[in-house]
Amino acid sequence: MSFGTKIDTFLKYFLDAGAYREVLTGLKNTVIIAVVGLLIGVVIGTLIAAVRVAPKYHALPRVLNKICDVYVAAFRGTPIVVQLLVFYYVFFPLLNARITGIQVSILVFGLNSGAYVSEIMRSGIQSVDPGQMEGGRSLGLSFITTMRVIVIPQAVKNILPTLGNEFIALIKETSVISFVGALDLYVAFNRIGSNSYEFMVPYTVMALIYILLVLLISLGIRTMERRFKRSDRRN
Repeated sequence: MSFGTKIDTFLKYFLDAGAYREVLTGLKNTVIIAVVGLLIGVVIGTLIAAVRVAPKYHALPRVLNKICDVYVAAFRGTPIVVQLLVFYYVFFPLLNARITGIQVSILVFGLNSGAYVSEIMRSGIQSVDPGQMEGGRSLGLSFITTMRVIVIPQAVKNILPTLGNEFIALIKETSVISFVGALDLYVAFNRIGSNSYEFMVPYTVMALIYILLVLLISLGIRTMERRFKRSDRRN
């Protein structure tokens, strides 16, 4: 089969058979899972990082730090596919909870991202001049308020490229959500290949879409970095 014939076969199923609807749904699911997962991860990761850098003068911070250690070790030590399977086929059935593949994917990707973002955020917090924390405390601000108002905003600017890499990783890792019956780009294009008995063009188009998504994310991160730099110069 010539390459032109392969393209015609792909277009037949993509346009005439309406496969583009599944592709658009898969693209939407991929973006939603990655975006919401990253947002959840940033919230969880920031809380964990704050616990880890907090003074351990009392028992509560030490206990919370141990809990955070277990959480991070669990989610960084197991593949995300295993986490999806455990949550979808073990954890939620034990709770008699009915949850869709997309919902469990968002939750698992958020929890998984939180473990990685916690380390990213911790390094970002530690890169901020310790005098910033001392200055906030000298003004009468609590540790939590100083972290929220002074330290964390500066840390975010320092770790922005790394957060961008985490977002890119989430976009690519969504290709495993088919294990819990969710529709993503991989599933959509794989169905086109299965129906047409021709996989070269569908998989090539799928790869190009992933590359385009990564390029758009990279462009967005660079734009945000430039704006932060301009803001720093004005200050």
